[in-house]
Amino acid sequence: MLLMQDVASLFPTGDPQGPLADGPFVVAAIIKILVFFVAYLVTVALMTLAERKISAWIQDRRGPNRTGPFGLLQPVADGIKNFIKESTKPGEAEGLLFRIAPALAFMPAMVTWAVIPFAAPLPTPWGLVDMSIANLPVGFLFMLAISSIGVYGLVLAGWASNNKYALLGGLRSSAQMVSYEIAMGMSTIPVLLLAGNVSLSAIIQQQQAQGWNVLLLTISWILFVIAGFAETNRLPFDLPEAESELVAGYHTEYSGMAYAMFPLAEYANMITVSALATTLFLGGWDVPFTSWDNTGPWTVLKTLVTFAAFAAKLGVALFSFVWIRWTLPRFRYDQLMALGWKVMLPLALAYIVIIAAFTLALEAAGLRNSIAFSAALFALNVVLLFICSRVLDRGRLISPASPRARLAEVERLRERSAVARRYGGNPSRQREVDTTPAGVA
Repeated sequence: MLLMQDVASLFPTGDPQGPLADGPFVVAAIIKILVFFVAYLVTVALMTLAERKISAWIQDRRGPNRTGPFGLLQPVADGIKNFIKESTKPGEAEGLLFRIAPALAFMPAMVTWAVIPFAAPLPTPWGLVDMSIANLPVGFLFMLAISSIGVYGLVLAGWASNNKYALLGGLRSSAQMVSYEIAMGMSTIPVLLLAGNVSLSAIIQQQQAQGWNVLLLTISWILFVIAGFAETNRLPFDLPEAESELVAGYHTEYSGMAYAMFPLAEYANMITVSALATTLFLGGWDVPFTSWDNTGPWTVLKTLVTFAAFAAKLGVALFSFVWIRWTLPRFRYDQLMALGWKVMLPLALAYIVIIAAFTLALEAAGLRNSIAFSAALFALNVVLLFICSRVLDRGRLISPASPRARLAEVERLRERSAVARRYGGNPSRQREVDTTPAGVA
């Protein structure tokens, strides 16, 4: 009886709309960690099935359908297969680094989720429970710092394998991630300019008040999405793996569950990047077309509805990842680097200057935190999007299929090719045709 009273004294009933005391806070944190860890791993496993189902739908075939009802147990069968397969290690590989590289590739994606708020606060008899594992005031900086660590796992896997193809894959991965990590960071600075804070909860509140950043900062959203594809090594940015060139890239020498950790890390990164895009540009857990969920008093219904809204946005983003993979071809490596350094980085820097100057002008006009402010930003982004897509590009700068040669040069080469085919590739006869004056039979 005394023991129960002592335990009860650690969890006194408080204000349901107030902060948690120390004891309930620790218990809530432990519960959130356990629930998140299980839910995250299950979601990653189901993403492998979702990718196969969606790709089958795109290619007009059935996909997995033999293991369990509608093929839902296929991830379980794949997991059992990987666990029972022998995990080999090349004789010349660096033992410790070779073993820990898969874990280093997977862990940063999962840890980044710790600061992402995925629903409105949950009221309990002991106080409000934040629907994020750690509601850090510097959550945005934590996100950038942890997400950039994932490249170490891929680089170590390529180097520790002592394999030429794996090393090339690791080098490609490091160069690609460094290139697009800068563009990703620059694309999020306009978000901070509007929010005036580095807390992810504050960024969601700013979007609830002014509108989603996908409308106010459209160029930043496009840059973030492209950089997100490159950071996760997904098509059309899967040069580190490139099966037609590098066998399997950085995980060429891996087998069993160690090999499976790399695809799982890729899907984990997909989920994390989608959650970040949802939080920074799609309003996070904000329910569109209503202000009911923006302020207290907080209720369990609000928590459930906002979580459903966040999950729906996350699902759309993940579907886009799979859709793009089975639609676009792979870039050449020079196109990959040129897009990151010659297009995205200058565009991100110019966009930061434009948004900063435009925001200062609107604040000087007294339009901050008004509908006119949001409407002006939206109109600015429409104009900038038109300029970028129609005036600057015209299908020549960004398009990976655009030729470097001028159209007249391409036509001349086609004519020479046609002449070569006509005369059976005879160099002497072709030379005579090339040197014959026009109009002479």
